[in-house]
Amino acid sequence: MTRTLRQSCRTIVSATALSAVLAAAALPAAVAAPPAANGSSPAAASQAAPSVATGTLANGATWRAEVPAGWNGKLVLFAHGFRAGPANPAWDNSFAPTASELVKRGYAVASSSYAATGWALETAAQDQLDTLAAFEEQFGEADRVIAMGRSMGGLVTSMMAEIPDAGIDGAVSTCGLVGGGVALNNYQLDAAYAAAELLLPGQDVRLTGFTTPEQSNATIASLKAALQQATESAEGRARIALVAALLNTPTELHGVDVDNPDALAAAQAQLVLNTLPTVIERRHTIVNAAGGDSGWTAGVDYAKILRSSAQRPQVEHMYRLAGLDLPKDLRTLTANADIAPDEAGLAWMQRTSTPTGELQIPLLATHTLVDLLAPVEYQEEYAETVRRAGENPLFRQAFVDREGHCSFTVAENVASVQAMDQRLDTGRWADAAKTSVLQRSAESLGLDGAAFVDFRPAEFINDRVWNG
Repeated sequence: MTRTLRQSCRTIVSATALSAVLAAAALPAAVAAPPAANGSSPAAASQAAPSVATGTLANGATWRAEVPAGWNGKLVLFAHGFRAGPANPAWDNSFAPTASELVKRGYAVASSSYAATGWALETAAQDQLDTLAAFEEQFGEADRVIAMGRSMGGLVTSMMAEIPDAGIDGAVSTCGLVGGGVALNNYQLDAAYAAAELLLPGQDVRLTGFTTPEQSNATIASLKAALQQATESAEGRARIALVAALLNTPTELHGVDVDNPDALAAAQAQLVLNTLPTVIERRHTIVNAAGGDSGWTAGVDYAKILRSSAQRPQVEHMYRLAGLDLPKDLRTLTANADIAPDEAGLAWMQRTSTPTGELQIPLLATHTLVDLLAPVEYQEEYAETVRRAGENPLFRQAFVDREGHCSFTVAENVASVQAMDQRLDTGRWADAAKTSVLQRSAESLGLDGAAFVDFRPAEFINDRVWNG
């Protein structure tokens, strides 16, 4: 598709872009001049300070761009992750080191704040497209646009990759919540529900519909106390192992012998204690954005869920050690599961925050192996979604052997962008996203190292369809 046609198509998708009120900051004289001819070397691009442009879109979202003096005509359009607020800058500090290296190599980088903090999926994709339009009004059309996002922004990027003729050529989703917002709410709810039901039996613990921090804080306090007390008994540790499995808590942890189930259980218990309060704390922002809570337990067979889990042997071991009846606990969870979703909230999440897998452009998804806030099993679910949509030829995944949410090196990020560049240059993946090729590419940059590794994620066990 020619750039002229792509620009006209974007007008259809991004209706507000052309009417956006741009408030560009004062720029150096070099910004007003045409960008340097395509093909300028990275070295030439880094000889002068990049031009910086900022502006405000019609809905109040702000944007920022950095363009090297020797711009190669390629733009990386970056989508940031979840922000609790109130701060909402256009430029993401955690991505700034990667942005700086991309600019040194001739790429322009642009990003937006989104119109709102929190779960910003209502407008985020459009905010990014409007930022693209604002950038091209300032600097002229890019020859190539690569969308890139992290965490919630990885989901935003995946959703953008499904928009026909959006003016984006390729996409790189990093540590993305690509299982979608409904799956996000449900896997977190499954773990919270199991903790409340088994560790606080008979108590009325609120698990859904939070609209204020105060509401979720009360639940957090109750669950933290129960989980902490549970670590002191074999019965409690067994039940925490079940909660950990439902939360997709990582098992291959540095310094923990995976063949030592007791050591693993202790490590997982600490991770559950750290993770569950964090995800519950953020839940009210998602509920408020959606206009209702999309999570549910009603009709869920928890024995069936555990049968699909790679952590089932660990849970069974801990229950045997404690002399507890695992089938009985699972029957209790299934029998008492009566939380229904808010229908309007569920519909909103399905519309704004759930990938269909119907990719329109090539997409590379990268993920660390140990991620507490976006479990690597999400990638299994997303790959399945893409396969069902028949778009697997457009899709590749790459994994990094590291702990932490979005804890990629700059070299890994740049290598991923370059892999997408190669895919777009040749029209096929070939070896561009192969682990060994990505590793060599990242190492050759001479930056901060890389740890790409062959990996196949386990089943994401919490996916389901509401039939209410």
